[in-house]
Amino acid sequence: MSESFATEPGQAPTPDALAQDFVQFAVDCGVLRFGEFKTKAGRISPYFFNAGLFDDGAKLGRLAQFYAQRLLASGIEFDMIFGPAYKGIPLGAALAVELARLGRNVPFAYNRKEAKDHGEGGTLVGAALKGRVLIVDDVMSAGTAARESIAIIQAAGATAHAVVIALDRQEKATENGMDVDHSAVQYVQKQLGLQVCAIARLSDLMQYLEKHSAEGLAADHQRVLAYRQRYGVEEG
Repeated sequence: MSESFATEPGQAPTPDALAQDFVQFAVDCGVLRFGEFKTKAGRISPYFFNAGLFDDGAKLGRLAQFYAQRLLASGIEFDMIFGPAYKGIPLGAALAVELARLGRNVPFAYNRKEAKDHGEGGTLVGAALKGRVLIVDDVMSAGTAARESIAIIQAAGATAHAVVIALDRQEKATENGMDVDHSAVQYVQKQLGLQVCAIARLSDLMQYLEKHSAEGLAADHQRVLAYRQRYGVEEG
């Protein structure tokens, strides 16, 4: 995952240019909005990220460029792409197209929510799952989707190797309705053993809001800061 902070104690955070460009892109597309939104965990979040609003060819193509740039810069090695139903399907397909455009042509597969009982049948579509598989999704809320993808990949005899997402919310996950001390991303990294790469993180969003606070975003910055102080996770 990209680092958005300086490593020397006392230094100010160093902006991640790709992440800042992505946050601006998401805001411009209406994908990233500020206000009051209820999350799956029942929290009232001051921001909402809806990847479903990357809803035309130009937006999806630009999004794929961000995924590809972050992924290639991460050094993560993989043999193929898996897009979990439903949002992961267009994301994975778009990333596969962009990687091929950049000279890295890799197989792509996705799953159906319900098995097909005619034609080729089954729940998997596309290339056969094999080797080190990269899972593509938008955000991680609890790690549930990642566990489901891992089960599908392992059942096919392949290895779930890494996950690439658009936004890491860097907030505590919930288990049985209770907050825990780790995020969904940290759970996937430490408990499930997968590498995770994110185009941007909550810390990048906060830097964006601070930079643009004079443009009417000062109140949103304070609300996001308060939210992170309450629900944020320790890095490291």
